[in-house]
Amino acid sequence: MEPDRDDAAEQGTVVTPSAEFPPLGAEERAALGRLGARWHGPRRADDLPVDPTLGRRDHRPQPTRFGRLTPIDLFTVAEPDELIAAGPAHLPDDRRGRALSRLRRTLVGPPLASSSVLYERMRKLVALPVLSSDLLSSVAYGPEAMLAVLVLAGGAALGLALPLAALLVVLMVAVGLSYRQTIPAYPHGAGSYIVAGDNLGRTPGLAAAAGLMLDYVLTVSVSVAAGVHAVTSALPGLTRWTVPLGVLVIAVLLAGNLRGVRTAGNIFVLPTYAFVVVVLAVLAVGYAKAAGRGFAPVPPPAVPAAEGLGLLLVLRAFSSGAVSMTGIEAVSNAVPAFRPTEWRNARTTLGWMVAMLVTLFAGLVGLIHLDGLVPRADETVLSQLGRVTFPTGPWYAILQATTALILLLAANTAFNDFPRLLFFMARDGYAPRRFLHMGDRLAFSNGLIALALAAVVVFVAFGGRTERLIPLYAVGVFFAFTLSQAGMVVHWRRRRGRGWRRRLAVNAVGATLSGLVLLTAAVAKFTEGAWVVVVAVPLLVLLFRRIHRHYATVHRALALHPPPPHAPPGPAGSAEGEELPQQVRHLVVVPVARLNRASLRAMAYAASLGRPTLAVHIAPEEAEADRFREQWRAWGDHLRLETIVSPYRAVIGPLAHYLEALHTARPELTLTVIVPEVVLRRRRHRLLHSRAEQRLRAALRPLPGVVVTSVPVHVSH
Repeated sequence: MEPDRDDAAEQGTVVTPSAEFPPLGAEERAALGRLGARWHGPRRADDLPVDPTLGRRDHRPQPTRFGRLTPIDLFTVAEPDELIAAGPAHLPDDRRGRALSRLRRTLVGPPLASSSVLYERMRKLVALPVLSSDLLSSVAYGPEAMLAVLVLAGGAALGLALPLAALLVVLMVAVGLSYRQTIPAYPHGAGSYIVAGDNLGRTPGLAAAAGLMLDYVLTVSVSVAAGVHAVTSALPGLTRWTVPLGVLVIAVLLAGNLRGVRTAGNIFVLPTYAFVVVVLAVLAVGYAKAAGRGFAPVPPPAVPAAEGLGLLLVLRAFSSGAVSMTGIEAVSNAVPAFRPTEWRNARTTLGWMVAMLVTLFAGLVGLIHLDGLVPRADETVLSQLGRVTFPTGPWYAILQATTALILLLAANTAFNDFPRLLFFMARDGYAPRRFLHMGDRLAFSNGLIALALAAVVVFVAFGGRTERLIPLYAVGVFFAFTLSQAGMVVHWRRRRGRGWRRRLAVNAVGATLSGLVLLTAAVAKFTEGAWVVVVAVPLLVLLFRRIHRHYATVHRALALHPPPPHAPPGPAGSAEGEELPQQVRHLVVVPVARLNRASLRAMAYAASLGRPTLAVHIAPEEAEADRFREQWRAWGDHLRLETIVSPYRAVIGPLAHYLEALHTARPELTLTVIVPEVVLRRRRHRLLHSRAEQRLRAALRPLPGVVVTSVPVHVSH
């Protein structure tokens, strides 16, 4: 089936470095043209004192006083009016900045050009381990989470594990088929946020985004907690180092992902495939042993009942086992990360993932039942299964090593999808714009860092205990599943293309089953911690809407509003309403503390602009004001001087209030405040100076229509 392509899909992936610079809309383009027609200013290239293209001539390197050869050109000319910044142009000029830049390149790698974004995508064999590590690794703790609830009713209740596992397999297949349909319908990336927002409305879309964000943070925390638990099961002496080990793993994952998609993918290929092979070996050997005894189950050890066996306990066990499905939506979120044809490769990868999940989950639950294993506080069920299956030889150690490794690396799925979710939300104005930015390695560095910090906070707050985090886990992910699949039902009803009824039925089944799991998890685990997610989702939606409201306000304030076509040019009503050069009327103000080289240079610069200029001096007493006026007359009284006596010795406050009074009296004027500034070469010398120019700049920043600039005088020692 060919995908239903929309405008974004026709233009290719929307995940590009240019997303930080959205194009103007049709109305603003028209307004821009009308403004340009009324613009009166220099238009010829020879009006500038330098060549704006910095055109280069072929020349040989010449020796300089600093070295044998001249520095490499920082810019190259691509077209007559276009320059391309070369690599050295990105390096800081100061020694400290260059040292930090070298350290960053050592940790992250050299920067990649924007044109390399296509080559940073993944082929299927790399995408499978990168995007399935969370999904496949959940079989290491999902069956145990289900059994840990059933065993509360005693050993006899463990027999319910098989029918519950069968229901979960049906749920896995239904949700997997639903997302396989979502991928071609949204070939540019089909996260629950986009699908729910397009079809159910903006609020459901934001709610789905909130659920996914919580899911991704918990994915990192739970995966790392389970991985550390696997390590401490084999090496009990490390138990007291659980929290530091988990924080260290999160830091390593962050560093790996900051190096880019391809580098991160290469890191996770071998551990994921090794885990799958080893678990399949456990299943093969375990079922072969069970066949030798006629598949007769080993009686589990006697476990006293702590609770009565009832419907609520069964529902809790079912929802706990459902955490094995977390990460099933990862492929649909990351379609743009695949190589072309993106949607086709993504759909194939998802099919492989679901097939592997069903095989491993069902096989492990069945084998655990046949071997009569029960959850224990000091050892995971998978570790017990490994000891029973491989009592001798190195295979148990290999199983624990690969399990720990994939659990620790399973958080990479969240590191792949969380920044993309923030990218889509920031593009729509519901998340900070900084999440649109691609770092040196074409990864969303800000989103990766935000995820790592949030995961560390959650991991430390819960002490790295998997059983404490699981109740929070299922609600958020199945909330997003339900909204996404319900959105696809509406999508098929609207499109009504070929075979739409069949596709609608598949997504309806997925939505219904996901909704039942969501309701079960929210009710059964509410007091165990699920209430945190129930409360957090509406709060996050409110936060997203506040962010969007702020960006909408800023956009309205900065949108182009040209004057009427036939209105004569003249001064604007307010100093920040100017859009044409002939509308700008200046008053230049120069604060002067004392007459020295810095203040004289600032006044010379102000006078060279050819605009009305006023010098202002703040004196602590009348005697000093008289002395300064005498010095001013000795200089020649070239500019108008205003002297303000501040008997309480404050400088910044009286000056700021005076400028505010000037602005209030003539709001159509642009006050250009030119501040003389002494620039010191050594940082330690700054402590010896008051830095009044910075405090004045901070005091004047809230005033509209006030421009603050500085004229530096550099001190070289």
